[in-house]
Amino acid sequence: MNATNTAPPQPRYSHADLDTLRTQGDPLADETVATMFRRKEVGDLNTLMRFFSTTGDKLPEKLPAAAAAYFEATAMPPSWVDWDIMEQARLFFMDNAAHINTGLSFSAMPATYAIPRLSRLLSSTHSLAYPSRRMANTGQFVTYLMQTNSFAEGSKFIPAAQKVRLLHAAVRHHLREGGHWDIEKDGLPICQEDMIGGQICFSLLVLDAMHRLGIHMSEDGAEAYFYAWRVVGSMLGCDMSAVPQNLTEARDYCDLYLLRNLGPSPEGVKLNAQLMRMYEDVVPGTFFDPMVPATVRHLVGDTIADWLEIPRSPWDTAAKAVPVFLGLLETVEDSSPFAEWALDKAGSLLAGFELSALTRGRVMHHAIPAELKTEYGVKAPRTGRWVPPAPVH
Repeated sequence: MNATNTAPPQPRYSHADLDTLRTQGDPLADETVATMFRRKEVGDLNTLMRFFSTTGDKLPEKLPAAAAAYFEATAMPPSWVDWDIMEQARLFFMDNAAHINTGLSFSAMPATYAIPRLSRLLSSTHSLAYPSRRMANTGQFVTYLMQTNSFAEGSKFIPAAQKVRLLHAAVRHHLREGGHWDIEKDGLPICQEDMIGGQICFSLLVLDAMHRLGIHMSEDGAEAYFYAWRVVGSMLGCDMSAVPQNLTEARDYCDLYLLRNLGPSPEGVKLNAQLMRMYEDVVPGTFFDPMVPATVRHLVGDTIADWLEIPRSPWDTAAKAVPVFLGLLETVEDSSPFAEWALDKAGSLLAGFELSALTRGRVMHHAIPAELKTEYGVKAPRTGRWVPPAPVH
């Protein structure tokens, strides 16, 4: 019998695919924002958006027509959502809330600062460059997503997603119209390549961080968590024909995206330093402050940590022992239903404490920036450690 050579599966994504995505924005949100800037309606919109934060609320009567049409067009979740999988994702989040927040805070967020194009973009606007606000917005957004009624009347998730989508479009508008963004070199700001990349950073890199921390999770649970972020991607204007359909495709996209874009930058160093200081302020006292950079270094790896100029210290060894400690906790958790309930409750309380410390107990409002930092020359109108997999031969 002759053995047949089976060729390895080809990755779904190529450089040409991502080159194309780098030129594409979000037509619906972009046109909405452009219309409001042209009609000098942005200030009115930001004021009125504060009165629209809950699903089921009536749109403010004085809302600009373009904004009203946008909010009506984006008021429903995608028709293809599988609600059984979304419930599985919610349960996965409940079981792992503290670990997911750790992955977001100490891995996914710093990793985005190691992408120079994104760091320059985040530095361009006061609201996005302020790390506590960005972390609070992200944490609150994920919490809204994972609540039982996230898509029902009375929830805050859908309005938050609608506002974030407009915020992205506004930053695109400013940087493109101001002429201070090298589109030839860097592509469209907050392009489809980066929108999909961000969705994957906040899903796959969080799962990688949990794995590196030694957290045990089922494949079904991890897939469900990624699926929830696919739903998020759709609601934030991602081109769903290009978004990975599962974790295998997400890994293909992530590997290529990071290999194309990772690198050092002064903006990334500055943003990460601000982030580290913010985390140290949240941790009570000062004794454990060195564990903050040590944990980030452990989760993102030495290459990214060195690019971000995260200092090395004897605490790096302590950070590597965290999986052992978490493994002991999981052993205790598996020992009885009561222990499982107690630790899950403690994790939820810890996650809630982290979020309340960042938000100061407030609802974070997503306002369209009327201007960017002055150095960008755009003013308001006068109106697991990530290691690329080995090549498959």
